[in-house]
Amino acid sequence: MTKSELKYFASLLQKKHRDDEKKFIAEGKKIVSEGIESKFNCELIIATNEFAAENKLFLSEAESKKIRIELINNHDFKKISDTVTPQGIAAVFHKPEKNHSLKLKSKIAAAVDEISDPGNVGTILRNCDWFGITEILLSKNSADVYNPKTIRGSMGSIFHLNIFEEVDLTILLNKLKKDGCKIICADLKGKNLFEYKQEEKSIIIFSNEAKGPSSEIINLADEIITIPKYGNAESLNVASASAVILAHLVK
Repeated sequence: MTKSELKYFASLLQKKHRDDEKKFIAEGKKIVSEGIESKFNCELIIATNEFAAENKLFLSEAESKKIRIELINNHDFKKISDTVTPQGIAAVFHKPEKNHSLKLKSKIAAAVDEISDPGNVGTILRNCDWFGITEILLSKNSADVYNPKTIRGSMGSIFHLNIFEEVDLTILLNKLKKDGCKIICADLKGKNLFEYKQEEKSIIIFSNEAKGPSSEIINLADEIITIPKYGNAESLNVASASAVILAHLVK
């Protein structure tokens, strides 16, 4: 691999270049494995010599899929890595074409409303994947789904989901509501989640922890639900709360 190629792939750690090139880097053996088994187009696998020596079968299987593999030293690998202790493997994937179909197929979908922490967004995506929620809307001011921290938080779940990125949530929710979709908003002030019965086709909205849902979202909501509090904690982390809420909605 040339120095200019290495510099090019390292640039994909920045959102601007990911958007321009319509590519992103996924790092770690499990996540790369999820990616190459998915419908995403993998352009290249980059591994350290040490990783290659210990994972010959893994790389030979990737090679059998006609994926280009480049081996580099640890020093160079750190230039394309976003982790403190890299596993020594990363892959470059092409972003899928953006889905412009606004009609949701699932009985339950999820929306992420201005959650800027990529770890939280990634964990919410992973939770959705676990509970079989495959359609997710990400608002414009939420963390980039292809941010390396979002991908790590999702543990590869981004490769299994139908994600509508950078949407104008208010406009889209209005349209979905007119199409008969029930809007459910999670908030500290709401109906007891465990007394709520999920029956109609609906979308659950998870909002920014500090600000909570906007007045526009609150006004759009058909139901506002909350996880009842029994102890003294001020609030739940939004990703933790999403797991509890999704578990109840899908049961």
